[in-house]
Amino acid sequence: MSSFHLLGGEMHAEAVPLASIAAAVGTPAYVYSAGALRHAAQLFRAALGKVPRKQLMFAVKANPSPAVLRVLADQNFGADIVSGGELDCALSAGITANHIVYSGVGKTAPELIAALDAGIGRFNLELEREGQLLSALASQRGRRAPALLRINPDVDASTHAKITTGRLDSKFGIPIDDALAMYDRLAALPGLDLHGLAVHIGSQIIDLAPLEAAYRKIGDLIRALRQKGHRVYHVDLGGGLGVSYRPGLPSANVEAYGAMVAEVTRDWDATLLFEPGRFIAAEAGILLTRVLWVKPGSRHPFVVVDAAMNDLARPAMYDAWHEFAAVRPTGEKFVANIVGPICESGDTFAREREMDRVQEGDLAMFQTAGAYGASMASTYNCRAIAPEVLVDDNRYATVSERMAAHQVRRQRLAPWMDDGAPSTRAA
Repeated sequence: MSSFHLLGGEMHAEAVPLASIAAAVGTPAYVYSAGALRHAAQLFRAALGKVPRKQLMFAVKANPSPAVLRVLADQNFGADIVSGGELDCALSAGITANHIVYSGVGKTAPELIAALDAGIGRFNLELEREGQLLSALASQRGRRAPALLRINPDVDASTHAKITTGRLDSKFGIPIDDALAMYDRLAALPGLDLHGLAVHIGSQIIDLAPLEAAYRKIGDLIRALRQKGHRVYHVDLGGGLGVSYRPGLPSANVEAYGAMVAEVTRDWDATLLFEPGRFIAAEAGILLTRVLWVKPGSRHPFVVVDAAMNDLARPAMYDAWHEFAAVRPTGEKFVANIVGPICESGDTFAREREMDRVQEGDLAMFQTAGAYGASMASTYNCRAIAPEVLVDDNRYATVSERMAAHQVRRQRLAPWMDDGAPSTRAA
């Protein structure tokens, strides 16, 4: 049974009615299923059963909620982070520092220092200058920073252009043709323990062929590095497996992925790291919303909901599809546009979509919203940040409070403005 399912004519999250959550915390609100997170984590691990040495690290950027991270930590997942803020989230969730890998192309010196002082497991280096800085910072502290070199294999992931990261024109990694010489130089630096490679070519990947092509290039590079006497005993294979957002479209075949990885890496003699994010969290979350109006349109009505592009940016940013369903469906359908209240036309979730018939005041939900939903939220139009709720069987808890825009941004007047009412000047 899906973690979000009909029971007695009403949508539930596990054993909790969504209407009960809406009554308690209001809308819009994100709702996560702990059971769905566990199931996806276990499914991913089982698919890699033939990989003898592995470490699983959840991509925190997909969903940085400490409650979500704690569920995954209990499944022996570490964390893949891309900022100092994500480091704080992972540590606060109870993920041990040596199970954290730091990726990302723009790490600052203070962020590197914080990660060094925390004792994280390894850094994925994105450019030579970063390795030089990390070497200097580690040497100043009398330490050796564990590091992998991220390779750009020049492989097109055949996914959305904004989430493709493995082509030569991407900002990520170093060109594979430069890897041997750069590895030579970085491996000789004091304070740097360079001991492997990393690769990640994109997100929402369904076709496994690009991943296999990238991994085979990495295998060739491993052999070339070892021939030169270098140590390569960890290889980070990234994440990127896609999920089905739309009925009739497939998710990535995780069992086939595991079999492919086992075959391609069988002679690597290295511990493999994996960074799933979307695959673990997407189907474990929904965005709960309420219908404000059903506004007549020239061709189809507009279903105006209280969720907006600041809450769920993916449709506006990627033209992404999220299924929309009534919490108490009647069985009737109609064709409508689904829009939010933000003052721009980009605040549109769907156009001419056949969907459950809803009316003013009805509860509804956007499905498959557990990844890159709340993590990408903003306070655009001075809207509040939606709360997050974790459900586990028949219990639930608010794990992130609704926050007004002024609470998030902490804006204030300039000191010279705080002198009472504004003055009016004649022209």
